[in-house]
Amino acid sequence: MNWAAIMWLVLMVVFLWIETASVSMTSLWFAAGSLAGLITSLLHGPLWLQVSLFVVVSGLLLWLLRPIAKKYFTPRLTATNVDAVVGSEGVVSEEIDNLRAVGTVKLGALQWSARSTSGEILLPGTPVKVDGVEGVKVFVSPMQIKEKVSQEV
Repeated sequence: MNWAAIMWLVLMVVFLWIETASVSMTSLWFAAGSLAGLITSLLHGPLWLQVSLFVVVSGLLLWLLRPIAKKYFTPRLTATNVDAVVGSEGVVSEEIDNLRAVGTVKLGALQWSARSTSGEILLPGTPVKVDGVEGVKVFVSPMQIKEKVSQEV
C-alpha cells in the first residue's frame, strides 16, 4: 500500500475542504500542489521529490494565479446612494437626544432620523456632519465653525 499517495490524497481533500469553507483563493493552490505530490508518489518518485514538487507547485500557483483569480472571482462592492450620505453636511431639524431616541436632520431635501455620534444633545439649527449610517439612521457630529480672523495691515 502506498502510504505517501494516501497522505497526498488526504491533504488534497483537506485543502479543498478548507477552500470551500473559506473561499479565500489560497488553499486551492495547496490542493494543486498536493495533486503534484500525489502524482509523483503514484509514479514511485522519492519523498524529497514529492515534497519539493508540492512546495514549488503550490508556491508558483499562489504567486502567479491568485492575483488573477481574485481579480475575476472577487465580488465587487457597488456603492449605493446611502454611501454618498457619509461625510455630507446638514442641519439638525429636531433635537437629537440619544437617551430618548429622538432626533432628525435635514440632508439636502431629505429628513433623516439621526443620533449623535458622541452622545451629546444637539439642538435644532446645529450644523452637523454625517459620520455613518446604520439602517435608516444617520450618526452625526456637530461641525466646528472656524472663525476667520482677518488682520488688517
